[in-house]
Amino acid sequence: MITPLDFPKAPLRLKRKNGKVYVWCAIRKLDLLCTPEEWVRQHVIHYLINKKKIPIGLIVSEYSLNYNGVNKRADIVVLDRSQNPVLIVECKAPEIPVNDKVMLQIAQYNAKLNANYLFLTNGLNHIVCKVDIGKLVTLDELPEEIV
Repeated sequence: MITPLDFPKAPLRLKRKNGKVYVWCAIRKLDLLCTPEEWVRQHVIHYLINKKKIPIGLIVSEYSLNYNGVNKRADIVVLDRSQNPVLIVECKAPEIPVNDKVMLQIAQYNAKLNANYLFLTNGLNHIVCKVDIGKLVTLDELPEEIV
């Protein structure tokens, strides 16, 4: 079952193939299996595009990076116009808590990417932080202008 999330209604394109539900990704331009985490990721993408007015060309889904010799992928990274990361988003399925373990995961990504903002969400609960000279400042929501 698809869980209602704490995001504005998103114009998602869903389709059923072979008994499974797929969702169109506006970033990757393909149908993806609509897992609970993908459901959250696609809502975040539409939130960034439609609510925060971030140009689609500055949003990367499944951003590859290497951390201590291990290949990792950040769920979503927003770049500035010079292609520098400014926001990292870590999406979890709605049943996965947004906790210290998730914060450690996104902090490891940011050790490589040096983004100004971190956004952790399971679609129901969100943590938004601004990185301010080595410390995290919790915000109520993402600022209107991040790029």
